[in-house]
Amino acid sequence: MGQEEASGGKSGMGNPATEPIPVFSNKWFWPDLVERRDNTARAIVGPHLHDHQFSQYMDPFILVLLAATAAYIVNGKQQRQRIALLSEHLQPFQVEKQIETLTQGYLRAMGEQDDERRRQILSLLEDSEQVLVGQFGRFCTSFQKVSEPQARVSRLPVSLPFATQLLASNCFDMRQMLSVHGKGLERVARNDAALSPRDKAFMMTAEILLMQHSCHWFCKSKSVASARMLARNKTPHEQLVQSVSPETRAAYKALVG
Repeated sequence: MGQEEASGGKSGMGNPATEPIPVFSNKWFWPDLVERRDNTARAIVGPHLHDHQFSQYMDPFILVLLAATAAYIVNGKQQRQRIALLSEHLQPFQVEKQIETLTQGYLRAMGEQDDERRRQILSLLEDSEQVLVGQFGRFCTSFQKVSEPQARVSRLPVSLPFATQLLASNCFDMRQMLSVHGKGLERVARNDAALSPRDKAFMMTAEILLMQHSCHWFCKSKSVASARMLARNKTPHEQLVQSVSPETRAAYKALVG
């Protein structure tokens, strides 16, 4: 070795004892990471495991943890994509505004003790019903532009990543579902069943809530949609299905299976 190599200053090598260790050096980083992982896990699992037993125990655990984390991230991303897709087609229309007007009006009417006053309020809401039907129909027409793979909704109770791609046979088409709800809203607004104003308001409310359940199902999952409906409206999913018009109920059940 020459003087420069012996001194370490001029050669650029430096003193190994004081030179900073590169963060991603294979020589230093990975052994240190594995040692820290093993020490942490030994404190959890216990010191009675031998090294070879410990390694066999930890490797599958890490793989499962990584797989679960990846699935959670991908699933969340796909849910956000479905939410954005539905919002893109819903945003130009006043569907949500009309739903709020109707639901608040129905609640006000049902709170009236005088039958004549209740009928007057419900009669005034008929225009809002027709506006909702028109706005929702335009929304359905817009959503028909969505491709079939994008419109798939998994029938599984929980949301899983790539479920609509890998289990396409176990999905229904959201475009068809929105069409079912649109026809149901239009049918009740026309009052084809000749219901009393009070019964018509109840059925229209059920049609609206079941439609909202389907939208939540598309964005998240059936279990999340049902839990949200129960928490917000104190209404189980099955009760909604039984409260809509017979035509809507038959078409709905044929679609979801």
